[in-house]
Amino acid sequence: MMAWRWLALLGCQALLAVLGWWLAKAWGACAGAVLASWLWMLWDALQLRSLRQWMASGELGAASGLSGTWAMLATYIRRAMRTREQAVLSAERRVQDILTALQASPNGLVLMDAQGRIEWCNQMAERQFGFDAQRDIEQSIGNLLRDPAFTRYWAVRDFSEPVLMQGRESSASRPVMLSVHIYPYGDGRHLLLARDITQLEQADAMRRDFVANVSHEIRTPLTVLVGFVETLQTLPLSLEEQKHYLSLMAQQSSRMQNLVQDLLTLSHLEGSPLPGYSEWVPVSQMLRHCEVEAQALSKLLTKNAGAPHAISLPAADAPGMDLEIAGVQAELISAFSNLISNALRYTPAGGSVQVRWQVLNNGGARFSVQDSGSGIDAAHIGRLTERFYRIDRSRSRDTGGTGLGLAIVKHALQRHGAKLEIESQLGAGATFSAVFPPQRLRNAQGRKALEPSLSL
Repeated sequence: MMAWRWLALLGCQALLAVLGWWLAKAWGACAGAVLASWLWMLWDALQLRSLRQWMASGELGAASGLSGTWAMLATYIRRAMRTREQAVLSAERRVQDILTALQASPNGLVLMDAQGRIEWCNQMAERQFGFDAQRDIEQSIGNLLRDPAFTRYWAVRDFSEPVLMQGRESSASRPVMLSVHIYPYGDGRHLLLARDITQLEQADAMRRDFVANVSHEIRTPLTVLVGFVETLQTLPLSLEEQKHYLSLMAQQSSRMQNLVQDLLTLSHLEGSPLPGYSEWVPVSQMLRHCEVEAQALSKLLTKNAGAPHAISLPAADAPGMDLEIAGVQAELISAFSNLISNALRYTPAGGSVQVRWQVLNNGGARFSVQDSGSGIDAAHIGRLTERFYRIDRSRSRDTGGTGLGLAIVKHALQRHGAKLEIESQLGAGATFSAVFPPQRLRNAQGRKALEPSLSL
């Protein structure tokens, strides 16, 4: 390109030099060559001016008023500008994709400059801290987060470990705990990462409570056993007294054994794979098993209290008794038995316990146990399935309960796609129901149960 420009310049000079020689000999030739150079420089200046105006306009269309080498140069510049513009747009798209991904993060993210002023935050951070992405830009993080724990954390500037603080939505009924960690990056900037650890804290608290409850439940009968053993070892007792103490020791040993068995059952339920549809358990068989256990428990509970319980279960030929439930037989019997035994334990002697099996309109089924006990206050119903939760601890121990029965029922039913429903009023007894979905039921011939029946 430069060679053609020089050839064109030399050609113009030669042409005007010849014209000048023809007009004024040697002086004319020199003047013609100089004039050609000046004209060439003037044309280049005009072309350069047009190029500058075109570049200043920012338009990427064809440059007007340019020709020759300058037009080619404008084309190269236009191509470079388009390439640069595409690179900028691509970078902006990547940045936007990154910001969109950060917006979707379940954690709160805040970008700050070296002075701690907010440069950007995602929606989760707005929710966790009450920020406004438009209003709080360039605001100091220390002025916006007034939690004492965070204030100390920001003042000390030791960011090796996170700090725990309450979230903006935290309340007495629904506490929200955040783990806030600041990471320095770049030229003195900071990234604030906030994670909602409420569930982790609750799980840890439940674990501590569970360990404490288990320790307490085992320590109490163990203390009694140790005391009786020391009594038998140190005091001269008659044969009747020894039998009495051994009977009490057997009761406490049985209590610990039941507790350990319930703990193992819960551990098995939580750690086993969900039951499939390869095993079908007859409802009538389970209810007959539960009936035998219920009669035995009722005799034991009312042995010294007068009249036994009035226990009623569906007849073998009642509607719906030919159904089968897909699942693990031991788990289903455990759930049913726990509901019946719970009703017996909290129903006084002479009271009634009624067991029903009902096919629902949607093809599902309901197993329910209704007692005539003292009922349950509505404030306790939501917590009845918590481990070791008791309304009356002394009464639970007197009836031989471990505080794990309803927790076992809940887990066993959930594993079979069923749900536990509790209805009760003080002084009017309680009804505990297990509602099974249609896909878990079929009749003895292998067909699904779709026809509803009346409650029994």
